[in-house]
Amino acid sequence: MGNTLAHRGPDDDGIWIDDEAGVALAHRRLSVIDLSTAGHQPMTSCDGRFVLVYNGEIYNHLALRGELESTRYDAFPRPSWKGTSDTETLLMGFAVWGIKATIERCIGMFAFAVWDKNERSLTLGRDRLGEKPLYYGWQGDGENDCFLFGSELKALRVHPSFRADINRDALALFMRHNYIPAPHSIYQGIHKLQPGQLLTLSVASKTIKVETYWSMAGIAVSGNRSPLTGSAEDIADELEGLLRSAVKQQMLADVPLGAFLSGGIDSSAIVALMQSQSASPIKTFTIGFSEQGYDEAGYAKAVAAHLGTDHTELYVTPDQVLDVIARLPKLYCEPFADSSQIATVLVSELARRHVTVSLSGDAGDELFAGYNRYIFTQSLWNKLSRVPRVLRLFAASIIRSISPSVWNFILGPFENVLPQSFNQTNIGLKLHKGAQILDFQRIDDLYFRLISHLDPAEVVIGGQEPFTVMQDNEFSLSGLDDVQRMMAMDSLSYLPDDILVKVDRASMGASLESRMPFLDHRVVEYAWRIPQSMKLRDGSGKWILRQVLYKYVPKELIERPKMGFGVPIAAWLRGPLRDWAEALLDEERLKREGYFHVGPIRTKWEEHLSGKRNWQYQLWNVLMFQSWLESQSASIEPPRHAFGDNQ
Repeated sequence: MGNTLAHRGPDDDGIWIDDEAGVALAHRRLSVIDLSTAGHQPMTSCDGRFVLVYNGEIYNHLALRGELESTRYDAFPRPSWKGTSDTETLLMGFAVWGIKATIERCIGMFAFAVWDKNERSLTLGRDRLGEKPLYYGWQGDGENDCFLFGSELKALRVHPSFRADINRDALALFMRHNYIPAPHSIYQGIHKLQPGQLLTLSVASKTIKVETYWSMAGIAVSGNRSPLTGSAEDIADELEGLLRSAVKQQMLADVPLGAFLSGGIDSSAIVALMQSQSASPIKTFTIGFSEQGYDEAGYAKAVAAHLGTDHTELYVTPDQVLDVIARLPKLYCEPFADSSQIATVLVSELARRHVTVSLSGDAGDELFAGYNRYIFTQSLWNKLSRVPRVLRLFAASIIRSISPSVWNFILGPFENVLPQSFNQTNIGLKLHKGAQILDFQRIDDLYFRLISHLDPAEVVIGGQEPFTVMQDNEFSLSGLDDVQRMMAMDSLSYLPDDILVKVDRASMGASLESRMPFLDHRVVEYAWRIPQSMKLRDGSGKWILRQVLYKYVPKELIERPKMGFGVPIAAWLRGPLRDWAEALLDEERLKREGYFHVGPIRTKWEEHLSGKRNWQYQLWNVLMFQSWLESQSASIEPPRHAFGDNQ
């Protein structure tokens, strides 16, 4: 199990077993703090009670050491440290303060498992925002029944008791979101520990107990109830100070360090704060694409030149893209379909040639209202809600009373005068889908629809879509305005289960540690107290963050339409990826495998190839599941020739 995770820790490995209790811990180490053997794991506490395996970084561990050294406890002498690793600090904290009290003191990212010899109990823990992954679950039957856990599913898969039964309900969620929201996983009986939670179980009882020690929803609600009252200038200054502190802590490493730089607001802010606190040029990395509308490399280069960083850029070739796509099922051992994963893999591998740790600007959009979809959804809802719901329901019922085929017949003669979007596809089907929007009672329903990729009921065979926070949040997010609820929902689901999964698997797949200063929980808690008027202003987001950035980078280098970290999947599917996609979407193959209704998928594929519609995101969902499924039944990676020779 440990060997499957060698990419997460290529520098050292260790195993600890207690045969009597039936407990085994394995660890792979990426040496970042204290490169000596004093940082070896599994590690046992000085009193012999706790045994720990842990992935992550505790950025304030030196301060915690100072607190431990300055406090006298009858049961413990003054700490005598063997090394300088944060693992040793954690263990001493567990011994002195207890597990929960120690974690509540920590600033950092982590997933850990700690065995308590005295209580004969196991505790699993995950950081507040979900930067580090942790899967768990009971597998096997009878004598083979055992509790498995690990950083990635590939570690669990190799255990003899693992069943590998695909969870069709999770597949339904995947079709909806392009990721599988926690606590679900693609396998029956396997779950993800959610951010901010501790899980415990013992030899005496198989009952799993889960406790929340930090709640993103709670922080959003409490922050909104206690907004900051200072001037915009004072709040911007305090935000800058918090970010500087977070960046400084995350620059602590005993190995080379750098940063991802896209040239956008978030990454530019992080790099600017890094460079302002460094005596030498920070190493920065970006990738570019030849396709128009997807290339931000020029912007990143300009920001790097202004800040004086040591900048490296890579322009991606079709062969590099094909190579990455062939490796995606191995890197993302659960179906995952955020197409920007390709760019993230490439920039991680580029950075790893030069550094071992890289900072990024992820989470700025969720904290400071940066996504364009927030403003678009609010604007659309304002228009819809002006029409009394009784009239909207009446219009929807009339539309639905006529079948899509009849609508096509009625409106066919008017094809040339209808908007172009209607001319390109099935008019009747489009009207029926529009009728669903007329039914919505809340803006949350509209947002859920707009961020959905595919309707699972339309494409998945035998899957029942579970409810998630995206549909069941009215109570937990009470008091937030429309945009704040969208931000909070993204912070609870899209951020940990898409963005952070994407970055973690891509970076750790290259044995690169990625750090995110915006996810310092002190920054998150402060951001949620900033009045919304200082985030959204004049029709755009991140106003307060821009004020911080403009102190370091001229406005003209930053202000441009938001692009995101996208890749030109639409064009690639009609070009270099066409043969690969056609093989995975083959009609007979889909029928034989039995996971999807074939008709809707083949229709979308044909419409995409013809140029009638752009179904890139919906098709990428299906393709990533198909590619993952293929990898599960093969002992080796999918053959390179499956991608064809068409460049």
